[in-house]
Amino acid sequence: MIAQRLFGADRRIATTILVLLAAAVVVPLLNLAVSPTSAFYVPPYIVALLGKYLCYALLALALDLVWGYCGILSLGHGAFFALGGYAMGMYLMRQIGSRGVYGNPILPDFMVFLNYKELPWFWYGFNHFWFAATMVLAVPGLLAFVFGWFAFRSRVTGVYLSIITQAMTYALLLAFFRNDMGFGGNNGLTDFKDILGFNVQADATRSALFAASAVTLALAVLLTAAIVRSKYGKLLMAVRDAESRTRFLGWRAENVKLFAFTISAVMAGIAGALYVPQVGIINPGEFEPANSIEVVIWTAVGGRGTIVGPIIGALLVNAGKSWFTGVLPEFWLFALGGLFVAVTLFLPKGVVGTWDGWRGKAGALRAASLAAETGADAEEPKPRTVRSAARIPGAWSASGPEPQPAE
Repeated sequence: MIAQRLFGADRRIATTILVLLAAAVVVPLLNLAVSPTSAFYVPPYIVALLGKYLCYALLALALDLVWGYCGILSLGHGAFFALGGYAMGMYLMRQIGSRGVYGNPILPDFMVFLNYKELPWFWYGFNHFWFAATMVLAVPGLLAFVFGWFAFRSRVTGVYLSIITQAMTYALLLAFFRNDMGFGGNNGLTDFKDILGFNVQADATRSALFAASAVTLALAVLLTAAIVRSKYGKLLMAVRDAESRTRFLGWRAENVKLFAFTISAVMAGIAGALYVPQVGIINPGEFEPANSIEVVIWTAVGGRGTIVGPIIGALLVNAGKSWFTGVLPEFWLFALGGLFVAVTLFLPKGVVGTWDGWRGKAGALRAASLAAETGADAEEPKPRTVRSAARIPGAWSASGPEPQPAE
C-alpha cells in the first residue's frame, strides 16, 4: 500500500530502490563478515568495481532526466561528473598533509614539484569535508545554470545544443590539462590517503563507499520519480513533445529546461564525487568528449525516459566493458559501437522500453483470447498501456501517436 501511494502502479521504481538498499547492506557484509575462503566472499576489488558501476548509473540517471523527459541531448554531462570529482579530489589531496613525497604539510606534491610558493586561493577551504561537499553541489550546478541561462534563452535546441555542450566539455579538458591551472595538469590528483579520517584503501572504507553509492543512487531514483510524476514533470514532457505549443499556453519553456538541467548537473557532480575515492584518481581524461557520448549510449541501451532503464544500461555496458577489455581489449570500441547501432536499429526504445512494449502486446493478445473464449463481442483488442515513468516521443501508446517535438 505504501509503495502504491509513493510510486503509483509502477512497482519497478520501488523494486529498484529496495534492491539498491539491500545491496548497500549485503555486499559490504559479504566482504567484511564472510571468510575469504567462502564461495560467498566478495573481494575488495569487486566491491570497488561495483561501486564505480553505481556511480556510472547515477550519471546515466542524471542524463535521463534531461534527455528522456525534457528532450535535451547533452553531450557534456561528463564535464559535470569530472567537476564533482575534482572537488572531492581536492579535499582528499588536502588530507595527505606531510605524508606526501615531499613532506609539505600545506602544498600537495605536484605543487611542490612545480615550484608553487603558496597554496592557490581556490584551494582554501578544501581541508574541510563540508566545504568540499558544498563545492561538489555548487560548482557543477552553477556551471549548468549559467550555461543553460544563455543557451535556453537564446532558443538553442536540437543538435546545436548538443554541439555546444560538447564544446564546453572540450574547453574544460584543455584548461585542466594546463599545469598552471593548479589542478595537477595531465597527471591530475591521486595518491589519496584518508577520507573523513579513514584509510581510503581499507576494506571497511571501500565497503562504506559502496554503500554510500548505492544509497545515493536509491535516493536519486526516488527524487527523479518524484520530479517526473509531479506537475512540473508533466510540464517537462510537454516541453519535450511540443515546446512551441507549451510556449503558446503561456509557460516559460526556458525556465523549465533550466531547472531540470541544473538538477541533472548536480546529480552528475555527486556521482563524480563518489567515484573518485573508489578509483583513487581524477585527471583531465574524465572531461574527454567520448566519455559523455558513452553516457548517452548507456541511457539509450537501457531505455531513456524510464528512470530504471539508464541504470540497467550503465550496469550492462560497463560490465561488458570490463569483460571485453580483459579478454578482447582491442575489440572493445568496435563492440560498443556495434551495440549502439544494434540498439538504434532493433531496440529504439531500449531494453526497458522494448520490454514494456512486449508486455503491452502480450496483454492485448490475452484479452482478445479471453474475449473469444467467453463469446464476447468481437471487438478490436485494445493494447494495455504499461505504466512507466514516461513515454518516448513517437513511441507506441494505447491512445495513438504522441505529438512529435516541435523543434
